[in-house]
Amino acid sequence: MTIEEAQDLVDRWINTTGIRYFNELTNTAILMEEVGEVARIMARKYGEQSFKESDKSVDLADEMADVLFVLICLANQTGIDLTAALKKNLEKKSIRDADRHRNNEKLK
Repeated sequence: MTIEEAQDLVDRWINTTGIRYFNELTNTAILMEEVGEVARIMARKYGEQSFKESDKSVDLADEMADVLFVLICLANQTGIDLTAALKKNLEKKSIRDADRHRNNEKLK
C-alpha cells in the first residue's frame, strides 16, 4: 500500500465507519496518547522497566499502526500530502546530513 492509498483508505473509513473526523485538537491529543502507548511498550520491552501482568498482551505493531492511523487523519484534515511531505523531508535530511552521520565518531 502506498502512503497515498493509506490516506485514501483512512479517509473512506472515517467517512463511513467513523462517521466524521474528530477535530484537529482532539486528534492531536489522541496522537500523543498513542505515541505514549508505543513509548510504554518500548520502555518495557527494550528498556529497563518490566511489564505488569496486565501489560503482557500488548502488541507493538498494533500500537504503531494506531499512531500511523491518527497521523494520517491529521494529514487528511490539514490537507497534507504525506508522500510529498516525506519526499521533501528526506531531501532536506539528505542535504543537511550528507556527511554528519558518516563523520560522527559515536556511530563507528
